Amino acid sequence: MKLPQVSVSNILYPTDLSDNARYAFAYAVSLADLYQAKITILHVMPEEQSIMEANIAGYIDQDKWDEIKNSHYNQTRESLIAKKRDHVLIREVLDQFSQDFRKENDTSSLADEIIIERGNPVKEILKQSKERNCDLIVMGSRGHSTLADVMMGSITKRVLRRSDVPVLVVRVPDED
Repeated sequence: MKLPQVSVSNILYPTDLSDNARYAFAYAVSLADLYQAKITILHVMPEEQSIMEANIAGYIDQDKWDEIKNSHYNQTRESLIAKKRDHVLIREVLDQFSQDFRKENDTSSLADEIIIERGNPVKEILKQSKERNCDLIVMGSRGHSTLADVMMGSITKRVLRRSDVPVLVVRVPDED
């Protein structure tokens, strides 16, 4: 059996800004250096409002819900403005993190693109991977907390099952 030629030119590195994701970045950079590949950093902010609306649907009728939403228009508007600021803040943090990592680890790799999206993390990871023709996804094995993994299901496991490209799952070593 002849082995296929492995070529990696674009790596997607999804991060939830956790320690585990930060640890996985070292692998993304190492592989980017080895293959002279681009790194695209992706952070997806979960769309919590749609989850909340789905849960509310069983408690009140749609007309009452629309009335409540309309009465809080200004509060919602301010919240949306704050979310836009969050995008900018997160983008700056990820850019600085990438630059600091490059300096501290004597590597030429740097994030070629930083993407901040809002929505379902699994769907966005798969969408961005396909749109950017990524050859590899490098991500941490778990996010911020075990409780979050139980409540939302494991994002990493769902990406593994549905991805058309290889996924490297990086586990943080146990601390002694």
